[in-house]
Amino acid sequence: MRIPASFLAALAFAAAAHAAPAPVGDDMDQLLADKGLLARIDQVRHSVSERASELVFRAMGVLGAPYRRGGNTVETGFDCSGFVKAMYEQTVGLILPRKAEQQAAATQKIDRSDLQPGDLVFFNTMRHAFSHVGIYIGEGKFIHSPKPGSEVRVEDMGLAYWKRRFNGARRVLTGTGDSATAQSAPATESPQH
Repeated sequence: MRIPASFLAALAFAAAAHAAPAPVGDDMDQLLADKGLLARIDQVRHSVSERASELVFRAMGVLGAPYRRGGNTVETGFDCSGFVKAMYEQTVGLILPRKAEQQAAATQKIDRSDLQPGDLVFFNTMRHAFSHVGIYIGEGKFIHSPKPGSEVRVEDMGLAYWKRRFNGARRVLTGTGDSATAQSAPATESPQH
């Protein structure tokens, strides 16, 4: 699948906007600036934006990988939660639980209007909440490994099928350093759709 130039430009603009320094206007901002904290906050903001961009680009790099129940590598194929888990682990170094519903439980709920590239989007595709997961890439689109017989692909969340099944959006939080707030699920668990 070809990535539209407008999407890449929007992604670059979003990254630049997050990296822009905040204006210093009131006494608190001046105190933070004097202590060098504004520069540190700006560095963290820039780092998060770079990681989200890297995550999205890595995910786009596996477009066409086959669906495989329980799969979590490009070589063997992916199921939905295996795809998300692999992309976060390989790109950001964060270990998420194995099942989609566990990934939803281990991440921070956000409003759909607050979605940013790299956030997780969840859907009810198997008659129960959080049975499917993908990675939001911007412009109302997400990337996922949908079902047997298909491949990793980009979908539009505005399509009726996805609109009706949308369960919510989540953000993967990092603690101090690069560790995820979520704990890793045991490797012996059965995979989710």
